[in-house]
Amino acid sequence: MASWKDVEEQAPELAARARLLLDAHKHKTIATLRADGSPRISGIETEFTDGELTFGSMPHARKGADLHRDPRFALHSASVDPPEGATAATWPGDAKIAGRAVWTGAIEDGPAAGESFRADVTEIVVTGLNEAGDRLLVEFWREGAGVRRVERE
Repeated sequence: MASWKDVEEQAPELAARARLLLDAHKHKTIATLRADGSPRISGIETEFTDGELTFGSMPHARKGADLHRDPRFALHSASVDPPEGATAATWPGDAKIAGRAVWTGAIEDGPAAGESFRADVTEIVVTGLNEAGDRLLVEFWREGAGVRRVERE
């Protein structure tokens, strides 16, 4: 699994765009897996600290319980509708990250107690518009596979 720092070294431009999109808004969405295997969507805040993508969970939250049971997650940046007649310059797009959450300990000091996790990243996807603004541009990185670009109508 790759740390955020590993991703920045392997795909610096894509990692930089993904980070800008994630940092653009405080609130993001994370998908975890319930005990029965069905998906759960939760709100979350993330940080980039010492080369790691980190996030937390409040005490006794279902999100934290899900991650302890099955660490797979998918994280999605805030997403806004593109303006009418959008171009690549006017719509930033959105970012998605998939991976496994690694528990790093209890949070006992600070504004709220809880649990801390770091992300082992398996995939990053940044979706936006091509330069002409007439096609969807999907750029993705997968561990061991490098960066790929796909344009869709």
